[in-house]
Amino acid sequence: MNEPNLFEMVKEHICTCSSDLDLTPDIETSLKLPVRELHVSVPVRMDNGRLNVFPGFRVHYNDALGPTKGGVRFHPDETIDTIRGLASLMTWKCAIHNLPLGGAKGGVVCNPKEMSKGELERLSRSYIQAIHQFIGPDKDVLAPDVYTNQQIMAWMMDEYSRIAGKTTFGVITGKPVSLGGSEGRDDATARGGWYVVSEASKDFGVPLKDASVVIQGFGNVGGNAALIGSQEYGVRVIAVSDSQGGILNRDGLSIGDVMRYKETTGSLKGFPGSAEITNAELLELETDILIPAALENVITTNNAGRIRAKMIAEFANGPMTKDAERILFQHQIPVIPDFLCNAGGVVVSYYEMVQNFNIDHWDAKEIHRRLETKMVSCYHDVRKLANDHNVTIRQAAYTIAVSRVVKAMKLRGWV
Repeated sequence: MNEPNLFEMVKEHICTCSSDLDLTPDIETSLKLPVRELHVSVPVRMDNGRLNVFPGFRVHYNDALGPTKGGVRFHPDETIDTIRGLASLMTWKCAIHNLPLGGAKGGVVCNPKEMSKGELERLSRSYIQAIHQFIGPDKDVLAPDVYTNQQIMAWMMDEYSRIAGKTTFGVITGKPVSLGGSEGRDDATARGGWYVVSEASKDFGVPLKDASVVIQGFGNVGGNAALIGSQEYGVRVIAVSDSQGGILNRDGLSIGDVMRYKETTGSLKGFPGSAEITNAELLELETDILIPAALENVITTNNAGRIRAKMIAEFANGPMTKDAERILFQHQIPVIPDFLCNAGGVVVSYYEMVQNFNIDHWDAKEIHRRLETKMVSCYHDVRKLANDHNVTIRQAAYTIAVSRVVKAMKLRGWV
């Protein structure tokens, strides 16, 4: 059976809550299409002198609540449908957390692991040259995502500023702190996720102290999730993985040592005192908390029936298909959905925008305080609706988010 792509899954979730909100067919149709999308060619002169042209995208999904906001991915398997789905998710992510922003996403089809630093810089600048008329601090703001980082954001900000003829920090978030970036942005997605998991663990009877945790994905989000969970919440991270496979130690991994090992060797493989496992095996381990923190569609109808976690927290975007979630619901495994759980990055990105607009700078303590308040408040609003109407947490989250966007669209006279 073919699993649906991310964009189709998001549209299905919109349909699920449309009856709860009494949406007309016209409104429902408008919510299932991006307001605009851009397909561009991104030419790059490679180190060998050849000119490569990479396909690029930028999707503005909905800007009823404000300027759009969303990351940029550099990935060899990127597709426009994935970008559309992620832009839609960002729309609901901003809405559920009451941010005055719409949702967007961008990407370039390339393999950054095979590119030099110079080639990556030329790619970053060429992408901005291709889309600069469609972005800006009060129009559409970019951020890092899969295989993009602070340095790439710095190059993009600089290229936009060069074209605009003035330094424009606000067009990009996730920048280095010395270039208008925010404290606390690097680990914001993981930290925000743990604020939500901490509250959910009380509701679902999964105490965090010494809880076993399995994390699929060991990039920025997964690595920080492992570090923060073990150091600040006292969990026992028993397994982690990257694209090449995973490692397992039932007594708990020393995450600091794992990070240093991967930085040195480029892989988790062979980490002392651990057993090697595949990504597929990792997802099916018996554990208190399972955290998918990599790419989409890793939990499907093919493996959902073998999941043995007591709770799943989606730190990645779209890691689970809708049919898979039905199976988990039948098995009474609670799922904390992506756009509720992993919004710490966009929340702190919004704080970065505010600081840039005000030519201000907040310390990490202030960022963490604001982030915790926002994430905890949002979780309890969603949980209350889920309990009151006996629906899943995801359906409750979509209901709140979609209702806010629809209200803005009606007030603006769009529908």
